[in-house]
Amino acid sequence: MRKFLVILDDSRECLNAMRFAAMRAAKTGAGVEILSIVPPDEFNHWIGVADVMRAEARERIEAHFEVFAKWMRDRQGIDPELVIREGEPVDEILAQVRDDPEVGVLVLGAGTGKNGSGPIVTALTKNAGALEVPITIVPGELSKERLESIT
Repeated sequence: MRKFLVILDDSRECLNAMRFAAMRAAKTGAGVEILSIVPPDEFNHWIGVADVMRAEARERIEAHFEVFAKWMRDRQGIDPELVIREGEPVDEILAQVRDDPEVGVLVLGAGTGKNGSGPIVTALTKNAGALEVPITIVPGELSKERLESIT
């Protein structure tokens, strides 16, 4: 089954990317894979402390995921899959696309602040020609109604 890969992070634009991926998946019979990436610098501590921090990060991600997953199941009939990776965000996104042949579209949320679309969108669009899947960039300021009308 073809899947929409969407990134789960703490950004505001993540919400619109999640909505878009779920609505498109529901309308096209696809699935949703949600990728959350824990940067390596979060665990630069003693081994015991790093293990505790890793477990806490995983719990936080799973709780955040569950909010989106419940909405996707209840509203769109989609049961998303969670993947958690550790490393540099862009490298891990590319690795996930390579590792999962069912990923058919990468969905990213674009930031709306002064700093532009965001570091992940900027980095991935610079190298879009080398990607194995198309990228859909969802503007962070789109309303729910507008998202529904375009999906």
